[in-house]
Amino acid sequence: MAIIKQQDLIDSIEDALQYISYYHPLDFIQALEKAYNKEESQPAKDAIAQILINSRMSAQGKRPICQDTGIVTCFVKVGMAVQWDKTDMTVQQMVDEGTRRAYLNPDNPLRASIVADPAGKRINTKDNTPSVVHIDMVPGDGIEVMIAAKGGGSENKTKMVMLNPSDSIADWVVKTLPTMGAGWCPPGMLGIGVGGTAEKAGVLAKESLMDPVNIQELIERGPQNAEEELRLEIFERVNNLGIGAQGLGGLTTVVDVKINSVPTHAASKPVVMIPNCAATRHVHFHLDGSGPADLTPPKLEDWPEITWEVGDDVRRVNVDDLSKTDISEWKTGETVLLSGTILTGRDAAHKRIQEMLAKGEKLPVDFTNKFIYYVGPVDAIGNEAVGPAGPTTATRMDKFTEMMLAETGLLGTIGKAERGAATVESIKNHKSVYLMAVGGAAYLVSKAIKKAKVVAFEDMGMEAIYEFEVEDMPVTVAVDSSGESAHVTGPALWKVKIEEAHTKK
Repeated sequence: MAIIKQQDLIDSIEDALQYISYYHPLDFIQALEKAYNKEESQPAKDAIAQILINSRMSAQGKRPICQDTGIVTCFVKVGMAVQWDKTDMTVQQMVDEGTRRAYLNPDNPLRASIVADPAGKRINTKDNTPSVVHIDMVPGDGIEVMIAAKGGGSENKTKMVMLNPSDSIADWVVKTLPTMGAGWCPPGMLGIGVGGTAEKAGVLAKESLMDPVNIQELIERGPQNAEEELRLEIFERVNNLGIGAQGLGGLTTVVDVKINSVPTHAASKPVVMIPNCAATRHVHFHLDGSGPADLTPPKLEDWPEITWEVGDDVRRVNVDDLSKTDISEWKTGETVLLSGTILTGRDAAHKRIQEMLAKGEKLPVDFTNKFIYYVGPVDAIGNEAVGPAGPTTATRMDKFTEMMLAETGLLGTIGKAERGAATVESIKNHKSVYLMAVGGAAYLVSKAIKKAKVVAFEDMGMEAIYEFEVEDMPVTVAVDSSGESAHVTGPALWKVKIEEAHTKK
């Protein structure tokens, strides 16, 4: 019979969350390296290179891989014979205490993203609690913990369906995936839960994402049951869509497909699909009463030696001296290095701007001829100007874009993923541009930010409006002033190329 100390679980949760904030699982890094070496689409290859370089930098600097340090999801399997040294805390409370300590760690503060009263005031809890905890009682006298930090960009793309028993799961996945856009930051993994009831399928899908990347081993040995056959079918068909890294078009959209299933009602086939992004973060550990978990750091030499060099045709610009005439020369797919001052703003800031404009109030900042970067950065430490500061999903700001372009004098926007058709039309009508930074390269992007200060809405925390002074910040023109979108043309081109390659075989 094991006696587990509450403090050992709390300490282990804290250590695990710090650990996964800056260490990718090595199996995922190895899968990305294979995707990089295989990739033929230059924009996608460049994006994967930035993700891999960012991963190595984060491991070296012990700073977050992504500015969205996630909502904590924890699966705790408690042995039936386990006894606790104290009984004044529940498992949920222990996990929350470990989470609180991890996110408030002064050496590597993690971004607090959890808001209470989600249907109302949405007030930040300031310590990223509560966590989402799933508890199972299992045979044995130890505790197994699987813990992940799940970013909002990928979590928001979760899809659920109640299929008819005779319907094809693979057909539904292939039909649904393109509707998810690129906000989940491919290349990543798909977790699919099948069976049980609606809520059970969701938990199954999430838990499947805790498994290691092993699709290549499955391809080599061949499937041994229907579930493995389904994994391989979905893996091939999804990658044949040509969506590619960051949705720019390419050969690799997913590096693995995971499926968990349980029995279900004869009239039902519940299916949930949850993607994991390029900032896949999870770790497993066991407690047996001998102390907290011992998490062994990976070796830096296990990361691939990959460099990313901008070409001679790169466009370097001073954003403090730009006009609509200047940006009209930029074309979709171009790499641009930005220097000068840009402003930031996310959902909450845009909503407050909308309310102020409706009341005729003067805005606290002047957006005239400025770029706004959709970002909520991690707090800085040491001599950093700002912590990891990668882009958030631009699509969420679509409903505000016409207002910003028409009423504030804004010149352009910067984010990740695609823009909706109406927003692309608005960008075209206002002769604006939308620039894309790589999701999953937050620490790398932050190195281009030389100064940062809050200039409005300080009460919003990470959603406040900052002014960044940047130097050679790398972005890609995703929508140019003529309305051409890289997220439309890129995948369409690569889907055709993949089909042609298969035809030749």
